Amino acid sequence: MNDRANVFVANEPALPVSLSAAAVGAPTVFTAGQVGLDPTAGRLVEGFEAQVEQAIDNLESVLLRSGSGLDRVLKTTCYLADPSEFAAFEAIYARRFPQPYPARTTLGATLVSGILFEIEAIATGR
Repeated sequence: MNDRANVFVANEPALPVSLSAAAVGAPTVFTAGQVGLDPTAGRLVEGFEAQVEQAIDNLESVLLRSGSGLDRVLKTTCYLADPSEFAAFEAIYARRFPQPYPARTTLGATLVSGILFEIEAIATGR
């Protein structure tokens, strides 16, 4: 018996890497890293804060299609290309995620191709 499913997002640009948007192992959802890519335009949005907002929008979309939501997130891992942007990130994160907040690890990281922020999550399914 296989209780695992992979999730792909409608209008998601074809990914040039080997991953799924999320893997659901009932009742847990593990997402791939989500970035500030506008799914309708197929390109990164401009600026750090805009990328954080878009990445969280993309995460929420993946979670909803996986039978979960931001309110079901247990743990996030967040990557900032410039750690000095932490205060701006924290303000957006605190507004977007409901309390009690998920456990979180936040790292400074060298990200690729103009990506300024990335977020991945572990959540419970519905």
